[in-house]
Amino acid sequence: MKHLSEFTAVDLAELARADVARALAEDVGSGDLTASLVDPARTASARVLAREPAVICGMPWVEAALLACDPQARLVWHVTEGQRCAVDQVVLEIEGNAQALLTAERTALNFLQLLSAVATKTATFVAAVAGTRAHIVDTRKTIPGLRLAQKYAVTVGGGVNHRIGLFDAVLIKENHIAAAGGVAQVLQRVRETAPLARFVEIEVETLLQLDEALGCGATMVLLDNMDIPTLQEAVRRNAGRAVLEISGGVNLQTVRALAETGVDRISIGTLTKDVKAIDFSMRMD
Repeated sequence: MKHLSEFTAVDLAELARADVARALAEDVGSGDLTASLVDPARTASARVLAREPAVICGMPWVEAALLACDPQARLVWHVTEGQRCAVDQVVLEIEGNAQALLTAERTALNFLQLLSAVATKTATFVAAVAGTRAHIVDTRKTIPGLRLAQKYAVTVGGGVNHRIGLFDAVLIKENHIAAAGGVAQVLQRVRETAPLARFVEIEVETLLQLDEALGCGATMVLLDNMDIPTLQEAVRRNAGRAVLEISGGVNLQTVRALAETGVDRISIGTLTKDVKAIDFSMRMD
């Protein structure tokens, strides 16, 4: 599987079509009983409105849903991907078959609401650490089946993707270290077993573990649940040798102080895990 950084526009469109196909299959099933009440020859126009401020994300998924139900539908966007919208702003106008628009409505809005929520939340965290060296990074705490879509939304919001899954990079945690016999042993083992990994990161919980990891040649270290003074000392000891990432207990009240310690990355599971959908609605004229 490609990393998202390698995706082309064609790859993104194919991802959106695949996600939408699954969503329509579970929603429509053998047919839309309610939309069948409408004359199948009738055409309609509709507008999608934002009911709250947001960073727009998910346009390929919206288009895939609408065009899957009506390939002749005409879509006119009044925003671009990643653009901020205002309350009651019309973000999209649609013309097409009335039955098809009604059938596609919920699937299209579900993706727009979810992905815009992820992008908006990410952008809020990115703004909170502006002026520091810290990047806001996602995790694997994603909705099953929608990982790539959510990680794409993180990038639209200005964040950075961590590993996509267990297959493309290595994150060595305390249980891996214990099972392998120690920090030195596990780092040696990973050089033998995963030479093509995009990166190798090792988690430490104390400054002594950090010293050991750096002494064994670690190039990326995850500092887990450390307080501010300990993080500051970790940055001093590291002296730029490894990329330092922090995780655990990060929120909008704490993220600025954490970033000001001088770490390189702050990973936040709530970007994709605790998502409150952005309110969009579709109104037919």
